[in-house]
Amino acid sequence: MPLATDIFKGSFIASPEELAKKLQHIKAYIFDWDGVFNDAHKSLDQTSSYSETDSMGINLLRFAHYLKQRHSAPVAIITGEQNKVAFGFAQREHFNAVYYKIKHKETALLHFCKANNLHPSEVLFVFDDALDFSAAKIAGLRIMVDHSCNPLLVEYAKKNKLVDYLTAHDGEHGAVRESSELIMFLNDIFDISLDHRAAYSKEYVSYFTKRNEQTTDFYTILDNQITEQQPL
Repeated sequence: MPLATDIFKGSFIASPEELAKKLQHIKAYIFDWDGVFNDAHKSLDQTSSYSETDSMGINLLRFAHYLKQRHSAPVAIITGEQNKVAFGFAQREHFNAVYYKIKHKETALLHFCKANNLHPSEVLFVFDDALDFSAAKIAGLRIMVDHSCNPLLVEYAKKNKLVDYLTAHDGEHGAVRESSELIMFLNDIFDISLDHRAAYSKEYVSYFTKRNEQTTDFYTILDNQITEQQPL
């Protein structure tokens, strides 16, 4: 991938070639919410926003996976809090699952893997902070959203081999879109995916129809067990 470091301004902790090799085994995608889709600021009612630019990035990523693998990839959000905007976004975009108010995210990732017959090494995880490290430790590929305020945290992640790529953009300015385009680029499927999407091709319509048949399940911790429960 000779052009990757020229196009993408983030830090390749693993080389582009190593990332491309890891991507060959990725079958699912998990995203943290606060600090990844936004700047992590919350209102009093515990809501935080997202960008349609990031939303399109994930949709293109899922379509690219569908084109390459001929099946849809499971997608989930794992968040330590309860956030109505995140819930609505996941339902609108037909994610497979949302795990909320779960502080030990490794537990949620393992539950997601069991539910979808996956190994953790087959999951790509996009995250940004210390609460996410337990899941990053076992995920197959890890993209960390950079914030200029926490250089020591970033160095800790590098030192402990918890990150493969560090984004150039923060959560408020398109980190999810950057991550999505990077994955598509390294999978050598960006241009063809855009060609299909721009033409609203039969392939894209087929993917989109199947995507919209997916319902979103909600899970939280009750009595120390992950339990399916609709949020209040």
